Amino acid sequence: MLELRVFETAEAPRLAGRLRELDGVEYASALTTADAPDMVYAILAPEIAELALRTLTDHGVPERGYLLARAEVIAPQASAHTPGLAAGLVWIDILGQARANSRLITRYCVLMAVAGVIACLGVLDDNQILIVGAMAVSPDLLPLCAACVALIGRRPVMVRRALVTLAVGLTITSAVSRVLAWFLDVSGILPADLVLGEGGIGTLAHVDYSTAIVALAAGVAAILAFETRASAAVGVAISVTTIPASAYFGVAMGLGEPDKGLSALVVLGINIAMLLLAGSATLALQARLASARA
Repeated sequence: MLELRVFETAEAPRLAGRLRELDGVEYASALTTADAPDMVYAILAPEIAELALRTLTDHGVPERGYLLARAEVIAPQASAHTPGLAAGLVWIDILGQARANSRLITRYCVLMAVAGVIACLGVLDDNQILIVGAMAVSPDLLPLCAACVALIGRRPVMVRRALVTLAVGLTITSAVSRVLAWFLDVSGILPADLVLGEGGIGTLAHVDYSTAIVALAAGVAAILAFETRASAAVGVAISVTTIPASAYFGVAMGLGEPDKGLSALVVLGINIAMLLLAGSATLALQARLASARA
């Protein structure tokens, strides 16, 4: 269940009455006193959260005039209402997460740079453990999922912001990998007979049938993890399609092998497209199923 508190409102009893008319509102009451502003308190089912907020907007309540929070239920309470997009999923909730994660912040950039350092060494040493470590550090799942939510929510400004954040992060990973690989090469630290991609890491620059399949599966996992706030646990699975290819591109360019770098860039582009397609399709399917159940 959700708790709705309205702090800035005129005619609180009238607003409480309008909320009570909504199918899915379990309780709505107005608190009016002579010494404090009028308030409204309501308990509602998750699937009508967006409708309830539209009601507040129609009533003239500003965005800073209310608080919508998920209630931690201790004792069971029977409810005949169907969940929203998915069990425990509130559209307004994931939209808020998407809005926050679409922004380009310093911590995100630093983590993407750290991922670039680790992934660069993993590519150079053909070390799968370092590659996995770089994927664990990378937070690129967040803006990618934010873009999917914005696409389904038809918010073009947020789509652009999320995609720019994703692009900047991956560019940072590639740039750090390129600079580090170049420095290790010109300083003589790398062996003279190093052949980039000689081991299993070389598959990062080749497109085959598994490229799209893995990215599509990762896209489904990404959006489900984003909805359940399990992005930290699933981020490694998602980054397997982005961070290794980004780092490989940077390393190849840093070592003066643009052909291999461009191949990795093609892999990265295909992976991102498949991730967006699968994530958006998963979210759209959930919305359609929820509408069918309503």
